[in-house]
Amino acid sequence: MGSFKDVVGHRDIIQYIGNAVSMEKVSHAYIMNGARGSGKKMLASLFAMTLLCEKKGPDPCNVCHSCRQAEKGNHPDIIWVAHEKPNTISVDDIRGQVNNTVMIKPYQGPYKIYIIDHAELMSPQAQNALLKTIEEPPEYAVIILLTENAEMLLPTINSRCVMLKLRNIRNTLIKKYLMEILQIPDYKADVCTAFAQGNMGRAIMLAHSEHFNEIKDEAVKLLKYIHEMEFSEVVAAVNNVTAYKLEITDYLDIIMIWYRDVLLYKATKEIDKLVFKDQIKYIKEQAKTSSYEGIQNIIAGLEKAKARLRANVNFELVMELLFMTIKEN
Repeated sequence: MGSFKDVVGHRDIIQYIGNAVSMEKVSHAYIMNGARGSGKKMLASLFAMTLLCEKKGPDPCNVCHSCRQAEKGNHPDIIWVAHEKPNTISVDDIRGQVNNTVMIKPYQGPYKIYIIDHAELMSPQAQNALLKTIEEPPEYAVIILLTENAEMLLPTINSRCVMLKLRNIRNTLIKKYLMEILQIPDYKADVCTAFAQGNMGRAIMLAHSEHFNEIKDEAVKLLKYIHEMEFSEVVAAVNNVTAYKLEITDYLDIIMIWYRDVLLYKATKEIDKLVFKDQIKYIKEQAKTSSYEGIQNIIAGLEKAKARLRANVNFELVMELLFMTIKEN
């Protein structure tokens, strides 16, 4: 697990956690809000370890009995809330794992810590059930909600939690980590850093991905010629995309970055900040023929497609609607 010293970026959050622990001003509830791969799980784990560490410092010692238990994932006072349904955290999940156990005192440490990953998946009933615990928690309870979208949580939940927003990490730090720690070659580190858009988890995933270049090339081929394609060709493109169903978020992110490049070039005429510098001919053409409103419609369509896929809407239908939105704009 390591320590906060090993974390790249997020110095403001790490400093806040260190101060809260050192000054014994730990809140009962936190929201860690950040994109997939931004480091929420790592920060939450280190926070929990620090709170329970027997050395009581601003960083876990990794040596004491409590730290060793936490590193092995079997600390009795760190509870990761699980859920059976893939896209929903139900009221029964919250009642069974949080509300019905929170009054049982910690087994060995000063705190009992509940970590709820993908907290945005909590149903309204589940959130209301959790709210009762957040409003009247025992003094030893700490609840950490991890989410990609805090706006999906009830305002009453948001208002009673300390918000810790994970921001993008500087490209120089990401590239340095990829090259020095993961031993990624210079040219590949450049590409992974550009596509990661400040997200360390995504940069690491791309660096290890066997299919990234294949997915990127497939997306670029589509984006270069989609405005000239017939509907039957768009349907064929949808069929090609099904091969990447498990990595569809990365595929959609590549398309998102393409249109952000188009928008950026249209607004500034600058090439240096583009990710797809090697496709500048096509970026220029699309910036010239697309309106600002049209590009914004495509970007909104991409976000809508992600939301629909998360809601288990038919995959082929979602992709057809998205590609038609791109063609029309």
